[in-house]
Amino acid sequence: EVQLVESGGGLVQPGGSLRLSCVTSEFTFSRYSMAWFRQGPGKEREGVACISWMTGGTTASTYYGEFVRGRFTISRDNAKNTLNLQLNSLKTEDTAMYYCARRTSPNTGCGSLRPREFGSWGQGTQVTVSS
Repeated sequence: EVQLVESGGGLVQPGGSLRLSCVTSEFTFSRYSMAWFRQGPGKEREGVACISWMTGGTTASTYYGEFVRGRFTISRDNAKNTLNLQLNSLKTEDTAMYYCARRTSPNTGCGSLRPREFGSWGQGTQVTVSS
């Protein structure tokens, strides 16, 4: 069974930083594009960032939601089957549950970064930005 386990969330002041991680298992991590989504109170789930699948010496492509504006960085460590998201310059509106997600099919790019394109999800990690 595919497993995605997020960690790293917490309470941070505006302008602060957090690093989220997603440890995965039971599938060939390198062959799947991976993404972070978030869902704030009373809001729809939205795509934060995606990083494409990669093997060998290829370089992964990255995509970000428009609201990120250079503040977040997605990365992957295929040797550790781990997805990361560095959150900098956090704002109160970034408060949300953040989810790690796996693209439904292997060897497929990030698509349009919509929830329906991702078939496996973690349980989420809460990020709260407040003074």
